[in-house]
Amino acid sequence: MWYRHVALVLTLAIPSGSLLAQIGSDETKQQSTAEDRREVSITIYNQNFGLVREVRDLSLGIGRVALEFRDVAALIEPETVHIKALGQPGALRVLEQNYRYDLLNPQKLLEKYVGRTIKVYRYNSATGRDEEYEAEVLAVNQGTILRIGDEITYNFPGRFAFPEIPENLIAKPTLVWLLESERTRHQLEVSYLSRNLNWKADYVLVVNEDDSAGDLTGWVTLTNQSGTSYENARLKLVAGDVQRVGDGRVGRRVMRAVAEDAAQFSEEGFFEYHLYTLQRPTTLLQNEQKQVTLLEADAVGIHKRLIFYGAAQYYRGSYGQIASNQKVGVYLDLENSEANNLGMPLPKGIVRVYKADRSGAQQVVGEDRIDHTPRDERIRIKMGEAFDVVGDRRQMDYQVLSRCISESEWEISIRNHKDESAEVEIVEPVGGDWEIISSSHTPMKLDARTLKFVVDVPARGEVKVTYRLRVRWC
Repeated sequence: MWYRHVALVLTLAIPSGSLLAQIGSDETKQQSTAEDRREVSITIYNQNFGLVREVRDLSLGIGRVALEFRDVAALIEPETVHIKALGQPGALRVLEQNYRYDLLNPQKLLEKYVGRTIKVYRYNSATGRDEEYEAEVLAVNQGTILRIGDEITYNFPGRFAFPEIPENLIAKPTLVWLLESERTRHQLEVSYLSRNLNWKADYVLVVNEDDSAGDLTGWVTLTNQSGTSYENARLKLVAGDVQRVGDGRVGRRVMRAVAEDAAQFSEEGFFEYHLYTLQRPTTLLQNEQKQVTLLEADAVGIHKRLIFYGAAQYYRGSYGQIASNQKVGVYLDLENSEANNLGMPLPKGIVRVYKADRSGAQQVVGEDRIDHTPRDERIRIKMGEAFDVVGDRRQMDYQVLSRCISESEWEISIRNHKDESAEVEIVEPVGGDWEIISSSHTPMKLDARTLKFVVDVPARGEVKVTYRLRVRWC
């Protein structure tokens, strides 16, 4: 029987295929790998890119040197590379930089051998041995086409063997520099930007029994898909909206997860952003997701709000009953202040809220996304819709007074089916110039376009709010 499979047999030790052989024959050839690293630091932005800085101790020699700088990120942005010799101004000059990223894989290898001869082995089940054929690679588009003897064939069932690796194929992306060196040894600092380094913040808020306070924990989730690993790296995170001119390239998401023990970040203002520095080295491997504690705050004060929202368009026409058994939104407000046991600028992220039931088991009661929040600002988290507090909104009268002026009368009914009273805020957005003609409850003017009533609804009770409003919109 024939085994229908294709395998590659590669000959790896081919000096003539070195990247350095392509630079020239008059320069000293040197290589540097991650083993030469003496220091590495990463600054990761929450916009899926990072700044990598590493220092390597190298023995280059004097004169013109071709340096193959390996173990850089596969998704490096080569135009952002900066290289300098530390403590030795003018001792090293960069004459030329090449970025090699034509990576070795089966398809690329076949493409490089179009028009050349390879060996093909096919297993013969009758003899129990491989049969060897000489084959010319004619094309590799949508399948491999071979000339074997006097025949043209495709999808040949066998394994392919290649005499060497083409010199312009490499195993990993590599920087190659042509340098002018005036000293034998150098401490070389190299920095560059790489895509697919990312981080995000997530928060867990556990509220107490009466929803008046909670314990807040913040997590940082780091993701490395840049194409290389960073061991014992100094880690910094930048929170903010940094403008970049991007090309929209997105990497594939394949990773493994690692959770670290609690660690403290120090925070500082940086330009118009905020910088968070991990106070110890950490290792971030390729295709790894790591979680580190950002903050822990106990007994954070919370204000739960029930809000019944209207809409501005209600005041420009005759509607009758607009809403029946409309849900009332549930929100949690908290101040990001030192007085409230917080006060640290909070990066944007998702807040997940938990509360213990009667058995003591924690249950999810809602989650929301917050934006970057400076200290001393309010955070509002929407939890969902109240089950037992509902409302109706009816338009009881509508009159057109002129082309641009109308009056409307409204009745809002809030019903509370719980066993305890509930405070409900009725928020009414109003377009145009408006004034209250009459109302059953004291109105509050939040701003030029927003009206609010606050009512206490008794347990298993109902409150009706009525008001008449005149609006001019031209």
